[in-house]
Amino acid sequence: MENNQQQKIHYGHNIKRLRDILGLKQEAIAFDMNMSQQNFSNLEQKSHIDNDILEKVAKAMNIPVETIKDFNEDGVINIISSTLHDNSGSVMYAPTFNPIDKVIELYEKRLQDKDDEIALLKSLLEKK
Repeated sequence: MENNQQQKIHYGHNIKRLRDILGLKQEAIAFDMNMSQQNFSNLEQKSHIDNDILEKVAKAMNIPVETIKDFNEDGVINIISSTLHDNSGSVMYAPTFNPIDKVIELYEKRLQDKDDEIALLKSLLEKK
């Protein structure tokens, strides 16, 4: 019976569902695992994933590997609830942004500022 239940578990679907619930992007996890986003996407399609890969995914998602292996909706709700609440019952801040996205956003802003500065300098030169 346990072997039958083991065969029904689709680790890739569990990873995708947990990733969605946690608000994580494939790119961020793939980056942490030193793989391409496409390879991570392919991983989410696999029914069986070796334990060493599951452990790397769990580490990148900052969850226990058992959460992926034993995934069910009730268990996830309990994990998220305990992560977001402190002992007093108040909700703690839990950011869901990807730091790489923030670096790219800052870089793009710096490029725009540079372009604006160049345009200003050109207009000043044309006036002389």
